Amino acid sequence: MGRQIHFVVDPQGWCCMGLVIFVWLYNTIFIPKVILFPHYEEGHISAVAILCYYFCSLFCIASLLRASVADPGKLPENPKIPVTEREYWELCNKCNMMRPKRSHHCSRCGHCVRRMDHHCPWINNCVGEDNHWLFLQLCFYTQILSSYTLILDFCHYYYFMPLKKESW
Repeated sequence: MGRQIHFVVDPQGWCCMGLVIFVWLYNTIFIPKVILFPHYEEGHISAVAILCYYFCSLFCIASLLRASVADPGKLPENPKIPVTEREYWELCNKCNMMRPKRSHHCSRCGHCVRRMDHHCPWINNCVGEDNHWLFLQLCFYTQILSSYTLILDFCHYYYFMPLKKESW
């Protein structure tokens, strides 16, 4: 995996990523305040449920930040092509650089990416060879956090005892 930090100058991507961070912050503050802490104070849930929620939330934002700044596999300006592999390379007609056969040019980023899957506006980065695993990790943690939040909402309305104290 590449270790370089990669930023994309794309206002639409910044808006999408800002929206994702806003929703994450809202859920990280709102769900515990309305559901978790009142039910913990009345003894309906344990502190482990609150800690699990915050760990899921932390893993989700950490994987978002890692996937958004990781180098997706950007090809260097002057790649050194081994003589034995020259038949597996082709010329990109958008940036006029040599690239491996499964590489694609990203019009948003303005360069070719090895084994590019797509440009994701939610992470404001391409998903390519070097950050594909980080993108899948983000999808996994987002699914875990969303499922946990949905279960907590369901339990709040249908399973937990009604709160004795009025919550805002």
